[in-house]
Amino acid sequence: MERPLDALSKSKGSEIKVLLKNDKEVKGKLVAYDIHTNLAIENAIMNGNEHKNLFIRGDMVVYISMS
Repeated sequence: MERPLDALSKSKGSEIKVLLKNDKEVKGKLVAYDIHTNLAIENAIMNGNEHKNLFIRGDMVVYISMS
């Protein structure tokens, strides 16, 4: 891996976990991302609520776990 976004590229289509600045956690399948770390996630679960499609603005992301 040469760049941090390479890790996201390898995780596209896989399950990820995202911690947001408001201490909420989102789990779901990474569909798309951009250089600002904006994320599109399918079948997302946040606070026990399911969302078919969820868009997360990059400036809200604390970390992304790909395991």
